[in-house]
Parts: sequence; C-alpha cells; structure tokens
Amino acid sequence: MTILLKGGLLYDGSQDPPRLADVLLNEDRIIKVADSIDHAAERIIDCTGLAIAPGLIDAHSHNDFYVDLDDAERFFKPFLEQGITTQVTGNCGFSAFGVESDSPHRDKVGAGLFRARRAGSYAEFCAEAQGKAFVNIAPLIGHGTARISVTGLASCKLTEQELARELALVEDAMRGGAFGGSFGFMYEPGMYAPRAELVAFAKKIAEYDGILTVHPRANSSVALGYPLLSKPHIEIALDEVIDLMRASGVRVEYSHLIFVGKSSWKCVDAMLNKFYAARAQGYDIAYDNYSMSYGASVITVICPPWYLALPIAKRKTPLNRLKLRITIDITRKALGIGYEDITVAYIADDKPQYEGRTVAEIAKAEGMDPLDLYLKLIDLSGGEGRVYLSKYYNEAILRRLMEDELSLFMTDAWVEHQGLQNASAYQGYPHFLLMAQQWGIPMERVIHKMTQGTARRFGIAERGSILEGNYADVTIIDPAGLRVDLSKPDSKPEGIRYVLVNGTFAVDAGQYVSQTAGRVLRKRS
Repeated sequence: MTILLKGGLLYDGSQDPPRLADVLLNEDRIIKVADSIDHAAERIIDCTGLAIAPGLIDAHSHNDFYVDLDDAERFFKPFLEQGITTQVTGNCGFSAFGVESDSPHRDKVGAGLFRARRAGSYAEFCAEAQGKAFVNIAPLIGHGTARISVTGLASCKLTEQELARELALVEDAMRGGAFGGSFGFMYEPGMYAPRAELVAFAKKIAEYDGILTVHPRANSSVALGYPLLSKPHIEIALDEVIDLMRASGVRVEYSHLIFVGKSSWKCVDAMLNKFYAARAQGYDIAYDNYSMSYGASVITVICPPWYLALPIAKRKTPLNRLKLRITIDITRKALGIGYEDITVAYIADDKPQYEGRTVAEIAKAEGMDPLDLYLKLIDLSGGEGRVYLSKYYNEAILRRLMEDELSLFMTDAWVEHQGLQNASAYQGYPHFLLMAQQWGIPMERVIHKMTQGTARRFGIAERGSILEGNYADVTIIDPAGLRVDLSKPDSKPEGIRYVLVNGTFAVDAGQYVSQTAGRVLRKRS
C-alpha cells in the first residue's frame, strides 16, 4: 500500500528544526521525502498542522514477557496509542529468553515481576514472536535470566562450569542478533553475582559490540546493602558501573537515572558530573529517565539483600525481624521517604482492597504498625506483590534531565494483569512532549531523544529517522491537541493521530487499529 503524508511539519529524528514536507511510504519503507510530492497514492493524509515524526522508541521496556500471551494485544495497545513503535526489552537483568532447554528453574525467570510462559533460547523466543508482535522488539539478554537458568535464585558463587554455561547462553543470544545484555543489581539473583562473573558477562557483550543496560545497586543517597557511613550510595553504585566498564570495555546505558527520596535530590550535580567525567576518560556511558515521578517495583524493594537471602522460616525469627526493622527504619528516615510514598499496585487476586492505597493508609485502617503491615503484604503476596514508589524526582530535576544531552527517554512500564496501572504505560511519551511544551524545550530535541538518538545508541538500523530507504515506522502528532490525564493512569492520551509500524496502521485518525506488524529486530554486526 502506498501512503502519502502531505504538508506536515517534519521532525526527521535529527535535532534540526522542523520543515514542511511530504513523505511517501510504500509497503514497509519510506521511499521519498521532499518539499512536495505528487503521487497517486492509495491513501493520502492531509497533515496540515500536524507533526510527522519517526515512530517513537521506548529505550527501556519489559514487554518481551508479553509477546507470546494469548491476550498479548492488551499489553501493547497502550504503547501504540502513545506513539511507540519500537521497544528495547530485556532490561534490569530480566529477559524472556536465555534459558537452557533442560533448566529446572524456568518458573523463577522474571524474579516475581514477570512470568515467562515459554522461557527458552533466543532462537525460540524469536520464532515464538514471529507474526505475533504488535511493536518492534529490540531484545537484550538478561544476566539474571541466564544465571537463573543455571542456579535459580541461589546466592552462591558460580563454579567455572556454571559460569561457562551462563556465558554460552549470552553468546547464543548475541550471535543470534540480540542488541546487548542487562544487569539488575537490586534484584535476585543479580544482586548475588560477584565482580568476576559480572566482568565476564560484560566482556561477552562487548565482544559483539553490544550495549549493556544496568539497573544499579542504589538509586538513592542511602540504600540497603551498603554501609551507612559512606558517601551517597547512589554515587557508589555509579562508581561500580564505571569500574565494570573499565574492566570489560563494554558500552553502558545506565538504566532509569532516578533520585529516590528527598535526601537524594542533592546528588544530581555529583551524578551528572560523574557521567561527564567518565565520558571524558573515554567510557561510552549515558542514561535514560522517566516522565513520571514514581515507578513500579516488587514489594520486597525495601528489604535488604541479607534478609532476602534467608530461608522463609528464618526471616520470621524475632531476632531477624528486629534487625530488619532497625535497618529499614534508619534507611527510610535517612532517605526522606515514608510508607505514605509506597502505593500498592497488586497483592493477590482475592486482595483487591489493598490496591491504590499507600502502606501508611492501610496500616492506619488495620490498626497495625506500618512495617508489620508491609511484611504482612509481602507474606500475602508470596513476596511477589507490586508497588509504586514515589519521590523519584522533583520538577526541577526532571526538567534538567530532559534537557541534558546524555539522556534518553523510556517508559519502564508494563500493563498489569490486575491491579493499579502505571500511567507511564499509557501516557508516558505524550507527557514528555507536554512538559517540553510547558518548559520551552524545542520539540525537535525531545523527538530526537525518542527516535534517532535511541536508535543510534542501541544500534537499531534503518529506524528512528524519516529518511528514504528506512522502515516506515511513523508517528503523526497533533501538538496543539496533546492531552493526558494522570489522575486516571490507564486513560488514553489525546493528540496521537496516526501510528504506523512497518507501514501498517496501528492508530488511524486517533483510533486504534488491531495489527501484528511488529518484528523482532536483529542487531547488525
């Protein structure tokens, strides 16, 4: 099908100012971009007053875990409706592939946040996704998943043979076309891996010129697992990542740069200075950030590693509960974050009464101490409940990160099976665009971060730019009509007029169109 986009304001993905232009698409490719095109196309769209942009790219997603579901469409539709056509998946150490065929630990993949229905090899993942993907998927292999395949959630050091098996899974994925790998240092089992294992994994990614995304050990000035009397833990966490780069030579995308808790907000200057200093020393590091001031996590997020490593029975002993209480209370107060900043997203199918309420609210209603209530929720959910943690940013920090040249944008969100939804999964990118309008940030800079900038960072070829010969991933926006309603997290944004994935409409005149035109992308060597 030939489609002619007429008279739109073209944001081609670069940081150049927009210009009036026509764009001609044929099947899955962009075949002509010019000031004016006369062509008897099968479909002509008047784009007067609209912005023509490359399909938006989500730099940090977990949607590889939803591709093979029977009802996969409901998990991808909200991203298409906000203009996203490609998602980088497999972040935070979690990927839906990278598992040996005879592994007895498949059920542990995802560490409680996600469930991989058919966790297997990279090739099996690609085959399963064939013809089922609603967006383009640029996959990374998760270190946590590969380690789970070998030893489950065990906290022990890997033997030489076990490490070789882990690295064989990485090599298989990278040879198959994965774009890189990921670490999740705040999640099991990534938190248990010694430095030598991490360096070996990173070296394998670097061997194929892949990129490594890293969920650091700390996103705050004080974090469980570090000594309290030290420099801010968020800085120590970045130092660890730079040390791994130095030892392995890998390129790094620092995942979701956030500053959790008010006491962490003073660390912004120091953190950005570290990024620029590392780059000046020759290390290829950058970061991505949210458009929201909160994010999703597992319910055990505030529990220290020593507690999570204990068997369930030992967690409940009076001595360990007292030690846990002291550790959490000291950390929480030092952070400037409270139980009122933890909102429950989901506990269990038969416990909907907790959803959308803060831990402080629930504790007061049940006449319980907040920590005791929190531990009760952990038990009720089997340690697999989900929460939203707030105070990630204030407005000044968010604006500064949006304007910083090292930042890319992402949602880091998924549609929950049940419970309170995350607005980032439905409205995250339009919210970025609206904040840019509010703060006078040039739209071409914001669109660049969402498109060409992300494509180049991750090595996604022939996407992210409106150029002749590129794939026809296109998002057409009505800048004057953009609207979001964050008070209703799962509401559809307004102003996303057309979305095409590989030349096929996913949104047409503002209305969602069911399609499976997405593809699992392969990194070119």
